[in-house]
Amino acid sequence: MGRLTTHVLDTALGQPAVAVEVVLYRVNPELQELARARTNQDGRLDQPILQGDDFVAGVYQLVFQAGSYFRSQSPDLAEPLFIDEVVLRFGINRPDQHYHVPLLVSPFSYSTYRGS
Repeated sequence: MGRLTTHVLDTALGQPAVAVEVVLYRVNPELQELARARTNQDGRLDQPILQGDDFVAGVYQLVFQAGSYFRSQSPDLAEPLFIDEVVLRFGINRPDQHYHVPLLVSPFSYSTYRGS
């Protein structure tokens, strides 16, 4: 059975990003919120953010509240932050597979990829 997982790494500090709120939406074409969670001490969610019968082919959007995390780590960062909400829109075309969508983020850049 397929599933969707994620994790967040702070590349500026070289550590997992703890307590980052992550919200998952299905795009239909309007946004339908499916799940909401926070990263743990390892920068991961405690369970897949989507799995089972809800894990179907389609377009999805993960929204990471990176700005709140950066403010908690460095309250002296100038406002408005360069990176605040990180929005990743992606497609799932093989709902029988594991999709892992990590976020590598710093106050001034981010990247992602389909992991395993």
